[in-house]
Amino acid sequence: MAKLKYSKDGRLLFTKEMKKEYTILLPMMLPIHFKLAQNTLRHYGYNTVLLETTCPEIAQEGLKYVHNDTCYPALLVIGQFIHALKSGKYDVNKTALMITQTGGGCRASNYIHLLRKALRKSGFDKVPVISLNLSGLEKNSGFRLSFNMLRRLIGALVYGDILMLLNNQVKPYEISKGDSHALTQKWTEILTDQLNCGKGINIKQFTENMNAISDDFAKIKTFRIPKVKVGVVGEIFVKYSSLGNNELEKFLESQDCEICVPGILGFLLFKVDNRLEDINLYGGNRIKAYIVKALLKYLEKIESILINAVKRNDCFVVPSTYKHTKSLVDGVIGYGNKMGEGWLLTAEMLELAESGYENIVCTQPFGCLPNHICGKGMIRKIKEKQPKANIVAIDYDPGSPRVNQENRIKLMLSIAKENLYKENKSVYVPDQEKVTEVINDEFIPEKNIEMVRV
Repeated sequence: MAKLKYSKDGRLLFTKEMKKEYTILLPMMLPIHFKLAQNTLRHYGYNTVLLETTCPEIAQEGLKYVHNDTCYPALLVIGQFIHALKSGKYDVNKTALMITQTGGGCRASNYIHLLRKALRKSGFDKVPVISLNLSGLEKNSGFRLSFNMLRRLIGALVYGDILMLLNNQVKPYEISKGDSHALTQKWTEILTDQLNCGKGINIKQFTENMNAISDDFAKIKTFRIPKVKVGVVGEIFVKYSSLGNNELEKFLESQDCEICVPGILGFLLFKVDNRLEDINLYGGNRIKAYIVKALLKYLEKIESILINAVKRNDCFVVPSTYKHTKSLVDGVIGYGNKMGEGWLLTAEMLELAESGYENIVCTQPFGCLPNHICGKGMIRKIKEKQPKANIVAIDYDPGSPRVNQENRIKLMLSIAKENLYKENKSVYVPDQEKVTEVINDEFIPEKNIEMVRV
């Protein structure tokens, strides 16, 4: 068993010996993205487990060890970790936890300290916590984020974006249920194999893979009838995590909606761009500015590849560039507003409304000041610029009943359906018997399927 070692400030370190023996638990946020990232970490010798639990006991565990005024995502992530440690599935003497740490002004930078405090309270003080950060905040001899690993992790997140985007656009209209999910799984396996071999991460390979992904999703047989299109924005954890938003996407699917969730690449660009804005506003090191500009240029190049790949098939809605999204808030909110999701939250709502996803669920943890200001607080201003915007802000915290949240979303959707009816004069669905006949032959909806009015 690996010997426990501590830093000068009393922090339990994750050592090289632990890397060989320990299982590392990871919190779940983006299923497609994190699965690819997990596979990359496994390739580098880290035995990782993604926690996919969503039971009510998780929030209760969090409430035992985290003050209920603390950020809701922190309560859930910490509760999920402790729930896993208490489950008996893992040897707590050979288990470590990993959590991201931004180093910014948001409370998210302090999740790791809250987690360690909770571990001491719950009797798991011998469980080491690894900080995944790019700011050199904490170092462990057993975990090193190398340049090659970072490139592969970025690749995992970017590929996750295009798979999530196209899956969301195809799934509501697919004729054979499960085709889109199966294709997502297929590409997850292909990309895992490539990333593990150091492939798929240069510009040429990004282009080839994304074009192939786009073409594959375009081949799925679909029947496109008018549906309510809903965009989901908000604090990064509750926006993406089914644990954080009470399975919001599954609920919207049950309401027969097409969903659009802005990708993580925009958030990465936002974080890098913020470093440049800081230098422009307050001054800074020239070398740092050069590195930040180079990284920003690299990410923008990858973004252009993704956009062009989606654009090559006209059946898909093409996402806007980061630069265009940023321009939408010029004169609306300041670029110095960057805590949490900052001005990007406002910009994403404007971009969604502009691209046809004017029905928006703004997910926000109760007590998250940046989200309440840049999300809920900007709704009136957004509607001035985009009159069709139909936005509902939903608070998520342990005391918010799920049924109340879903009823408020249903109220927003009722307005959305009324607007859809007005735009299309009437709502149509295919005659199911005739659809079945045509599926066995060649599917040409314009010629072969009669429509019936609802």
